[in-house]
Amino acid sequence: MDSIQIRKATARDLRTVQLIGRETFFETFADSNTEDDMNKYLEDSFNDGKVSAELSNPDSLFYIAWADETPVGYLKVNTGAAQTEQQDKKALEIERIYVKGSHHGKKVGQLLYEKALEVAQQQHNSYLWLGVWEKNPRAIRFYEKNGFIAFDKHIFKMGNDAQVDIMMKKEL
Repeated sequence: MDSIQIRKATARDLRTVQLIGRETFFETFADSNTEDDMNKYLEDSFNDGKVSAELSNPDSLFYIAWADETPVGYLKVNTGAAQTEQQDKKALEIERIYVKGSHHGKKVGQLLYEKALEVAQQQHNSYLWLGVWEKNPRAIRFYEKNGFIAFDKHIFKMGNDAQVDIMMKKEL
């Protein structure tokens, strides 16, 4: 098995974040969505301007998982106004844990989650929260295994399709 290193991303990692984001999102959700909705989401979410702004936002942090010199996943966490849905000031949102299909089952997602937990503890957050698509049982099981519980639902726009995300949280 590859040795996985987790490193903080900077503005210089723009292309890497875009590549992983597009590839993993497509791998995970293309079969469950229309081609038009998928293309619209990928363009809206991973264009240069959007990703550059996210990488430079002081309330967002990115961490890339590397298998040797190959990027295999990334984590995005948000505090304050960067949260996709406002929680309290002591909350840390896990917006994305994306792992390439080639590395599913190799604990990359767990390592990225543990980095989010470490960030939350360093920032003295009182809880972690996230939204996960209700039709993604693999991800739901992963978060439940790590102590998250459902507390609400919200709408996630996938292109022109309004989908339901389960909001989950873990008290620290």
